[in-house]
Amino acid sequence: MPIVINLDVELAKKKMSVNELAAAIDITPVNVSVLKNGRAKAVRFSTLDAICRVLECQPGDILEWVPEETDGGDAA
Repeated sequence: MPIVINLDVELAKKKMSVNELAAAIDITPVNVSVLKNGRAKAVRFSTLDAICRVLECQPGDILEWVPEETDGGDAA
């Protein structure tokens, strides 16, 4: 998946646990873990807003687009 979730990095910077973040943004720790581990299919803007507010960061600090690697073959 070309979208990388860097939530673990931001949590480490703030020395905050998944449980602490979950309590601060009022969602379950399981849902924070799903997002942190890159298994989420979507994220609500209200959740992203709450995460950024609590961690004092920008959405781009949490979400990163990385191009998918190609198979290396030349198209000719």
